[in-house]
Amino acid sequence: MEYEKWDEVLAPYNNAVEELKVKFKNIRKEFLTKGEYSPIEFVTGRTKKIASIVSKAKRLNIQDIEAEMEDIAGIRIMCQFVEDIYNIVNLIKLRSDMTIVYEKDYIKNFKDSGYRSYHIIIKYPINSIAGSKEILCEIQIRTLAMNFWATIEHSLKYKYEHYIPDTLAVRLRRAADAAFLLDQEMSEIREDIMKAQVMYQVKSVTLRDVLNKIQELYNVGETHKAIKYQRRLDKIDNERDITEILQLKKEIDSLLQEYKNKVGD
Repeated sequence: MEYEKWDEVLAPYNNAVEELKVKFKNIRKEFLTKGEYSPIEFVTGRTKKIASIVSKAKRLNIQDIEAEMEDIAGIRIMCQFVEDIYNIVNLIKLRSDMTIVYEKDYIKNFKDSGYRSYHIIIKYPINSIAGSKEILCEIQIRTLAMNFWATIEHSLKYKYEHYIPDTLAVRLRRAADAAFLLDQEMSEIREDIMKAQVMYQVKSVTLRDVLNKIQELYNVGETHKAIKYQRRLDKIDNERDITEILQLKKEIDSLLQEYKNKVGD
């Protein structure tokens, strides 16, 4: 296939990857904005390289890559905990902008190599000047530990052209088991970790709001009061007391409302 043709074929896949990355990042942002724990840690995506597409098509005797190759467009969602993976799967099932074709649970049914991840194949609609079409996309959902192991395995497969020596494969399998043991240990203290992270996020959002309101005081000419509240905030922040920060926010809100009432009169 000529380069110009490849460019045309891959364009909708590139668009799908960019759109899906934004959508899943927005899910994370929505959780955090509400002061809640997000099951999504971060999101990456890529369109398969032409050389990889050609190699896979030859290896698997694929005739129609658009109909038969499921991972030309790929999204990877990373989580902190195994439980988060299944929460994300449920979120995807509730969406109306993508259709699940099928799922592969390589966590409960991990591969002989030790590979663990959750794969979802979806149909995703893409609109362009040429019209609308549905393309296949693979979504991989895994923990940070699973991703670390899979990244190493992928590099070794590339080095050994998909056939890793037996002695190295055995050690790799032990490493996979160790990584999953880490995930299990983290799940044991999941609630404590989640609470700590939510508290940190709430404090960050509240601090940002207070700083914005102090700037409002400067803007309306209340420089003396703005400086006073800034000094109080500096002291509170050092003490890491969210209750006092919330009280400070309430006081500034009240002061700004009084100012707005006076201006309104």
